[in-house]
Formats: sequence, structure tokens, C-alpha cells
Amino acid sequence: MENMIKKIAILTSGGDAPGMNPAIRAVVKDALAKNIEPFLVYEGYKGLHEGKIESAKNINVDKYINRGGTFIFSARYPAFKDPAVRQEAKEQLDKLGIDALVVIGGDGSYHGAQLLHEMGVKTIALPGTIDNDITSSDFTIGYDTALNTIIENIDRIRDTMESHSRAAIVEVMGHGCGDLALYSGLATGAEVIVTNECKISPEEIGRIVKEQTEKGKNSIIVIVSEHIYENIHDVAKIVEKISGKGTRGMALEHLQRGGIPTAAERINSARMGMKAVELISEGKSGLAIGIIKGATVATPILEALKIPRTDRTEKTKKFNKLNQA
Repeated sequence: MENMIKKIAILTSGGDAPGMNPAIRAVVKDALAKNIEPFLVYEGYKGLHEGKIESAKNINVDKYINRGGTFIFSARYPAFKDPAVRQEAKEQLDKLGIDALVVIGGDGSYHGAQLLHEMGVKTIALPGTIDNDITSSDFTIGYDTALNTIIENIDRIRDTMESHSRAAIVEVMGHGCGDLALYSGLATGAEVIVTNECKISPEEIGRIVKEQTEKGKNSIIVIVSEHIYENIHDVAKIVEKISGKGTRGMALEHLQRGGIPTAAERINSARMGMKAVELISEGKSGLAIGIIKGATVATPILEALKIPRTDRTEKTKKFNKLNQA
């Protein structure tokens, strides 16, 4: 079966995530080690449709192992929902004799990979998103680096809040998943953690900030997941009015997506990339790669998209109780 696969392509889709480059490198190098010619698709599904495909056999991918982002670029491409567009994209692969496609991205990218699989394209999906919202893997590519970036920046925010006896409302990404807020909150000692599973009104935050200040806290950090409050600056104003403590609202935004991939990121990305090539060389398709309890596993993409997220309401309450003690 291994000799039947001669050429594979790889693309990154959706929001970029640190760790994508080490994953791309692993796919390219492991393919070459198995005498499979690797191809790079530039600009995600959009580039696939437009035929932006290049052989990687003479490209030095090693130099990207420590770089954030994705050197083959990414793009959101709603037009890929159109069956005619997908057929034209498939024809781009067929023209080059490419046997299989590795897709790195979030849930939208997984849907695209599944649709190509149903059209007869051998596809393997890797979880590439800082949000950690792909439930078929304990950790997504990008999550560990983003978490460390958030922690580093909140530590810096704490420094200046401490100097001026202020509170900070810090908004982080998550796309509905509260892991970035939850675990950065635990790691930084944030007095309040707010996620979609554990929402707290601005008025209640104000009361908590007031209580913490009365207990002798000089600086207060509140970490909130994105899209819970319409305007983080308005929340800060309410908190300041109720607590009497100067409060600043800030969103880390795209700062969270950049940066040098952590050691754990590079290792996990490489492991998943190698697993993708292994499965492709065996003729497998329609699978999502993940790491569960330390093991590299494969789950049918459709199943991966349906796995419910673990409820972390009680854990969030425990962390809040700890940090407010």
C-alpha cells in the first residue's frame, strides 16, 4: 500500500497558529523519507482552487521550525462551500497527480477536508488553532504557545497595574472555548476568570474587585474570553464605578497568534505531522489527528467534529475561589 502513494500536498487554512510551520516541516521531511514527493499549497483552500501549488522537494523547510505563523500562508475562503469550486480544486490536485492532502486548521478547515474526502481525495486533518476548540485532541497546534504568550503579557500588565494600584480587564481569544482564559488565569493568579461556561456580570466583577481591594490587593487582574461582553472598555467603566478602583480594559487580540513556537508546540506538531504521513502512506483518509493522554491518535473527521467539549464550569469556579482567597 505504501508504494501507491507518490505525491502528497499540505495546506494551512483559517486563522494562523504558531506550530503550523513545525508541522509542515514534519510532513515534508517524513514524506521525503518515505519516498513520497511533498507539495506545498499556498493560501489555504483559496490557493488550492487557484492552483498555487509547488513541489517542496527542493525547499529548505528546516529554517521554519522556530518561526510562528505559516510560511505557506493561510486564508479564509467561504467560496469553498460551493461544490463547483471544490471540484475545480480537486482538479488542481489531479493535474499534478497528487494522491493526498494534509489540512492544518480549525473546525471550518475540517469541514473542507471532509468534503474533499467525500469527493475521493485522500485527506488527513491536523488541529491548527490557538483556541484549543478541536475536541478530538487534548491540545491543538498553537494553543501552548498562545497560552504562554498570554501569561507573559498578563505578567507585564500586572507589573504596571501594581505600580498604579489599578485593575485590568484583559480579553483573550478562544472562539467559544474558555481554555486560554481558564489556564492563563490559573497561571497568573487572575482574581477573576470569566468564560462562556462561567459568565459573570460587569456589576459582579465590580463587587469582587472592591472586595479584593479591601482585602489588601493592590492590583487586580480579570481575564475574560472573547465575545462575552460587547465592549471591554465599557465593562472597565462599570467595574471602576462600582469598585472605586481605576480600571483599564484591553484586548490582546492578534498578539496571541504570533511568536516563536514553544518546545511542547514543536514536539506535538511534529508528532502529528508524522502521524499524518504514516496514515496517508497506508492509504487512510478522512481522519483527524490528535494527541490524547500523550498518545497520537486518529479519529474520523465527522466524529471529531461531534465530540462534545468538556464542561469546565466547576473547574473555573475552583480557580476563581483559589485566586480570590
